[in-house]
Amino acid sequence: MKINRSSKGFITHRILIWICALVLAHSTALRAQISIVPIDQARFQVTEDDEAGLRTQASLNLPFFDDFSTTKTLAPNTNYWLPGSGVYINNTLTSSHPSMNIATFDGLNAAGVPYNLVNPLNQGYTDTLTSQPVNLAGKVAADSVYLSFYWAAKGLGELPDSSDFLRLEFFSKTKEWVPVWTQLGYQVDTLFHQQFVVIKDANYFHDAFQFRFRSYGRSSGPYDTWHLDYVYLNAKRSAKQPYLFDVAMRKPVSSVLKKYTAMPLRQYRVNPAAVTADSVKTDIVNHFNNFNILTSTFTLTDAQRGTEYLRNVQRSIYVESLKSQRLGVKTSALNPAAQLDSLNLISKFYITTTDTIPGANLKTNDTITARTALSDYFAYDDGSAEYGVQVNQKLGRVAIQYVLTRADTIGGIRMSMVSFNKDISGQGFTIQIYGNKGGKPDQMIAQRSVAVRYPAVRDGFVDYAFTTPVAVSDTFYVGWLQINDQPVTVGFDRNSLLGRNAVYYNLGTEWAKETTLKGSIMVRPYLGKRAQGVVTGNEPAGQISAIFYPNPAKGEVHWNNKSLRRIDIYSSGGKLMHSLTPAREQQSAPVGHLSEGIYLFKATDGKRSFVQKMLISK
Repeated sequence: MKINRSSKGFITHRILIWICALVLAHSTALRAQISIVPIDQARFQVTEDDEAGLRTQASLNLPFFDDFSTTKTLAPNTNYWLPGSGVYINNTLTSSHPSMNIATFDGLNAAGVPYNLVNPLNQGYTDTLTSQPVNLAGKVAADSVYLSFYWAAKGLGELPDSSDFLRLEFFSKTKEWVPVWTQLGYQVDTLFHQQFVVIKDANYFHDAFQFRFRSYGRSSGPYDTWHLDYVYLNAKRSAKQPYLFDVAMRKPVSSVLKKYTAMPLRQYRVNPAAVTADSVKTDIVNHFNNFNILTSTFTLTDAQRGTEYLRNVQRSIYVESLKSQRLGVKTSALNPAAQLDSLNLISKFYITTTDTIPGANLKTNDTITARTALSDYFAYDDGSAEYGVQVNQKLGRVAIQYVLTRADTIGGIRMSMVSFNKDISGQGFTIQIYGNKGGKPDQMIAQRSVAVRYPAVRDGFVDYAFTTPVAVSDTFYVGWLQINDQPVTVGFDRNSLLGRNAVYYNLGTEWAKETTLKGSIMVRPYLGKRAQGVVTGNEPAGQISAIFYPNPAKGEVHWNNKSLRRIDIYSSGGKLMHSLTPAREQQSAPVGHLSEGIYLFKATDGKRSFVQKMLISK
């Protein structure tokens, strides 16, 4: 059994990081309420092609340099790398990387789907990042050709075990892949290290030289995580001179908003000063062994219309050699035009440097951007799910707090639906909205039964709309009810801490605040139109006129139609469990004799039929 060693100090009586299905099965005994689990990021498949030595373009000339800042997608830039690597390009899975964006190796393929969906403990080669051909013809050992790169283990992922490794291989004249460097899992810390590999063997000096990085570990999910950055191949180099004349942007730009990463514009307008962050920040890293003086510019712009709301220029910034330095800019409230119903803001830092490697472009890591949506929804997360969150108890509930600046309506919620070890598409659960009392969830004001669906793209969201917009006054809570033994897994963002104090859970009758989560659950409520009363049903519009409540029901069920003549209750398997002929004006009945589970209530008033799923709890 593979247990995550990195969870020391993180496991409490309530929070547990699960690494495999065996741990999942054992988790109930450990009394966890909300659990963080690795995830299988996406559901669509991509055909992979990592055939050894495959050429897709003419050979590149030296130097070869990629810090992955040129990548505009989640996959490596095909100008430098063969497609289909399985490697995930991101700027969120580590916090101490050398430059903006890293290449992450794990047990997920290019689509974010595990390589092995059958055996959760299967091990083998997982991601393989293969360079495009590089022309080394005519080079000799005396040319001092070196390949250098930065590598790290774990980051915000999982620490590799002793049987895991990251390997570098060279493609020879004889068309063979030859291992030249291997880093074993049990010999690692969690820091980035620079590695130099000299190329002296004449067998590698040909016009179609390639190199590739391969990870070996568990192939059933995002386990055994390695990270790669600053890959640089060139002649006339020395391991005694490891410094790059480069200053790079690094950490994601912080939110323009004080409490959220996104919020509705009509909510923002009520009191912009109260919800706008005091400053926006990122950081830079100087990789040269001498100081650097540079200029930094920050702009805040409306992406749709080009309106510039803020520009700040800082000159003569002194950056020490081989050090990182914070960049920050004070912000102020925005006053968007009254006719606008949304804003898509771009926060951008860019620096003016004299970085240079002859033949290589070091300017792509001089600019970093972030987006802030002022549209129709609230969010605490940055849009990337590093883990998943589960309620590990049947009938357990999770609710996330949001605060309105004025009364409004909620049209539904968007959820980052991810999977952990098993595809549970179609499995039912219930989305819910609660009111507030004493800083905790109070009465449920709306709910709806829905089914698990997975987004078509990595880090996508699934929209679950309420039948009718739900009126809320100020503080409210949105979340879900776990109604099956198999937990629903919702995306968890470990980079944004804005939502860490907004999570509550309920395993029976009491709500408790979750205080140990270090991140944000990716559930985004969005505004609706004019409210049409309080929604208490849980089926799509047009299917319900008679509404049974509460759902879940405990001991007794009620209904709001005084004209019902017959109610039949069926098990989830279709077996008739109970029939009732209500007396005149009767609007409730005991259900305590039914076992806990999901039932189908079928009712008629003599003219119409009504069908509703109900959860009976004990």
